[in-house]
Amino acid sequence: MDKPTGPLAGIKVIDVTTVVLGPFATQVLGDMGADVIKIETTEGDYTRFIGPSRTQGMSSYFATLNRNKRSLALDLKKPAAMNALLKLIDTADVFVHNMRIGAAKRLGLDYESLSKRNPKLIHAAASGFREGSSMQEFPAYDDLIQGLSGIASLNAGPDGAPRYFPTVVVDKLTGSTLASMIGMALFHRERTGQGQAVHVPMMETILSFALVEHLWHGVQGEPEKGVGYPRMLTPHRRPYQTKDGFISVIAVSTAQWKTVFDAMDVGHLIEDPRFASIAGRSDNVDALYGTLTEGMLKKTTAEWIAILRPKDIPCGAANSLLDLFSDDYLKETGFFEKVDHPVEGPSVMTAIPARFSETPPNVRRLWPTLGEHNREVLREAGCTEAEIDEIVS
Repeated sequence: MDKPTGPLAGIKVIDVTTVVLGPFATQVLGDMGADVIKIETTEGDYTRFIGPSRTQGMSSYFATLNRNKRSLALDLKKPAAMNALLKLIDTADVFVHNMRIGAAKRLGLDYESLSKRNPKLIHAAASGFREGSSMQEFPAYDDLIQGLSGIASLNAGPDGAPRYFPTVVVDKLTGSTLASMIGMALFHRERTGQGQAVHVPMMETILSFALVEHLWHGVQGEPEKGVGYPRMLTPHRRPYQTKDGFISVIAVSTAQWKTVFDAMDVGHLIEDPRFASIAGRSDNVDALYGTLTEGMLKKTTAEWIAILRPKDIPCGAANSLLDLFSDDYLKETGFFEKVDHPVEGPSVMTAIPARFSETPPNVRRLWPTLGEHNREVLREAGCTEAEIDEIVS
C-alpha cells in the first residue's frame, strides 16, 4: 500500500454511512489522504450487491464509492462490537453517519454523547431534512428529494411530466458538500482545538444549488412573476443535431454570437434587436437557440468543430457514455485508470479529479472486501485477541 500523501494525511475517519451520500463523502476524504475506516453491518453495504461483479459482494457500484477505505464489519447488537466502535471513535478525528438523527441518538452515536468522550471530534451527519425541523425523522432518498425540491419538474419531458435526473444528483451533491464542510470544520479545529457537529440536509443543499439561476423573480420576493431561468428551460437548449450526429455548442458574449452567426451564414442576425445584446438574447432565448437548431444541420459534427473551435467557441461532440472510453481528452489525462484488484482482478477506476502541488492525493487502497480489515482495525482499537474473536465470530 502506498503512503497517504494528500492534505488530510494523518486524519482518522470513522465512517458509519451506507449507500451513496455518505460513502461518496468519505471516499473524497480518503482520496485526500484520510484513513477511512468503513463500519459495515455483517451483511455489508447495500451497494455491494448492485451492478456487475466477478465476486459476490464486490459490485461495480460499491467499487466506485469505496476506494481508500478499510472495511470493519460489526454487529452492533453485540456489546463488545459497540464497545470497539466507541474505542475507535475515541481516537478519531472525524465521525460520519447518514442515519436518521433519532437513530443515531438511540445508539449513543449523537454529537452530545460522543463529544463527551472525544471533545476534539468532528461529528458529521447528513440526512433528508434540517435537524430540529418537523421532518427531521422523515425517511429520504435521492428520488424523493428530487421530487420535493422541484428539480424533477425542471427536468420534465415534452409531456410536462416530472422526470428524475438519470443520476443520483442529490446524494452526490450532498456528499460532496458534506466532505467540504468536514474539511472546514477540521480547519477550524486546527486554529482553535475545538471539535463540533456538522449537519447537512439534502433538501436545502439541492435547493441552494438549483435556485442559483432559477430563483429569478423570487430574488425580489415576487415568485408569482416567474421562477426559472428561461435559458435553462427552452426546449432548444440541448445538443444540436448535425448532418451525422449531435454537437454541444454555446455562445455567451455578443462577439461569440457574431462568430457563430457568421459561421452559419446568418451574420445579419447580430443586428437584430432580439439578439444584439445580453438582455435581448435573454428575453428571446427560444428564437435565439432556434437558430442553432436550424443552423447546425448544415454540416457534420467534425466540420463544425473544425470551424468553431479555432475561433474559441466552446463546442464538442455530444458523447454517449460508451464514447467516453475512447475520448481523446480523457485518454490524454488518464481519467480511466486500469488497476489490478487483488480479488476482482483487472478493473478500471476513475481518477481523482483534484490536483494539489504540495500534497497530491493518491489511491492507496482499492475497494475492500467485507470485513477485510477486521482484525487489523480492532487491534488498533486496543481489543485483545479474545475480544476480537468474540466480535468477528
